[in-house]
Amino acid sequence: MKTLNLLAFDFGASSGRAILGRFDGKKLSIEEIHRFSNDPVKVGGHTYWDVLRLFWEMRQGLLKFAHSVDGELSSLGIDTWGVDFGLLDSSGELLGNPYHYRDSQTEGMMEKAFAVVPKEKIYEYTGIAFQKFNTIYQLLALKERNSPILEKASTLLFMPDLLAYFLTGEKSTEYTEASTSQLLEAHSKTWCTDLIKALGLPDHIFTSIQQPGTIRGNISSHMAEELNIGRVPVIAVATHDTGSAVVAVPAVEDDYVYLSSGTWSLMGVEVKEPIINEQALQWNYTNEGGAENTYRFLKNIMGLWIIQECKRVWDRQGEVYSFAQLEEMARNSEPFKVFIDPDHDDFYAPSNMPQAIQNFCARTGQAVPQTKGEILRCVYESLAMKYRWTIERLEKILNRPLKVLHIVGGGTKDKLLNQFTANAINRPVICGPTEATAIGNLMMQAKALGEVANLREIRQIIKASFPTVDYMPQDVEAWDEAYERFLKVV
Repeated sequence: MKTLNLLAFDFGASSGRAILGRFDGKKLSIEEIHRFSNDPVKVGGHTYWDVLRLFWEMRQGLLKFAHSVDGELSSLGIDTWGVDFGLLDSSGELLGNPYHYRDSQTEGMMEKAFAVVPKEKIYEYTGIAFQKFNTIYQLLALKERNSPILEKASTLLFMPDLLAYFLTGEKSTEYTEASTSQLLEAHSKTWCTDLIKALGLPDHIFTSIQQPGTIRGNISSHMAEELNIGRVPVIAVATHDTGSAVVAVPAVEDDYVYLSSGTWSLMGVEVKEPIINEQALQWNYTNEGGAENTYRFLKNIMGLWIIQECKRVWDRQGEVYSFAQLEEMARNSEPFKVFIDPDHDDFYAPSNMPQAIQNFCARTGQAVPQTKGEILRCVYESLAMKYRWTIERLEKILNRPLKVLHIVGGGTKDKLLNQFTANAINRPVICGPTEATAIGNLMMQAKALGEVANLREIRQIIKASFPTVDYMPQDVEAWDEAYERFLKVV
């Protein structure tokens, strides 16, 4: 076959990029052709996404392709974070800026929802873990304050669907993204109208659902002419970024657990049917949609957000260090002094993350970390311990062992955390690829174009195309002993 030019637009919570993929039928190579920051905007007490600027950055990526890459563009795909959305009026105009999932509007909304539909019933319907930022609670917040944009809304589009609409004019919802809303019925993979109506939410705003690996439409004629790229097919990839990252896990064994490591840590397994039972509910595991009719049974863990926020605070104070320097500070600090629960609400959106860590340690009767190295060491070790906690409960729910951990995403570059993770879980850790989300996006485009057959073939190609790095457990006895102390804190 001829080499295909594929373009992945991968939007993260703090940055985005356009990644060019060249696929010759056997191997995939990638090249970043455009990168940009993604900066939330705070106005009037609320936090929003600057979606029109994000679309402008997409246009820059397409222009760079047209000006610098030989050959035609075969297709493009878009992935973003989950849950957030834009609302369109009856003429297709965007009603305001989409809210950021860390906006405070959802405070108290879970409790209001449970007063109408019991928590257990919501989980039975959807199989989705309870996070206060889920779409269901964002919509309920708009309803509770009689938001005019909700009253005028004709269509809801999640972030990747909204950006695709700007390109194509086609309105549709991709399945893996929709599943993060906690408004999709787990087994039928359709909108849960009983839940939507019970909460008094408008059911007419939801569109038809597309499975990943299908063609949404083509770039509109006026935009194709303006950008000089032709009417390129826009593919509904696994548009939730974790869904694309899991596509790119280069696993050949069946007894593995994956960790998509970045701002969030998403740890879980791929299953054929949703797991909805009392234990899964108690431990807040989720059943998000995956490619090829799979489910991502996983735990949402706070992740490297805590490190990123520490750095942001210190940067503001004029103490600017690279992530490599911060990692070295942690490496040189005393081990196992104190622990936090990374998923405690204290660390969701504090104004001062280092202070939040110190306050948590004081409140839980531990020594208070003073230096940057002590604070960072606490975070790294606590994350590794939380990964062990998560795997142990996965094994109990599945009733089978999970013998190896595959880490994909930006966190694969964090050597200290990866070694700590191997030590804590006492299992081999295989790291890579780093650009898993973009790679999964690109390979689902190839599938939609008929160039690969299935998920197994995709993973074989990825394994042949990108190197991995292995970490083996060390100092296991010391980590076992420290884990018992961590459990008392959690």
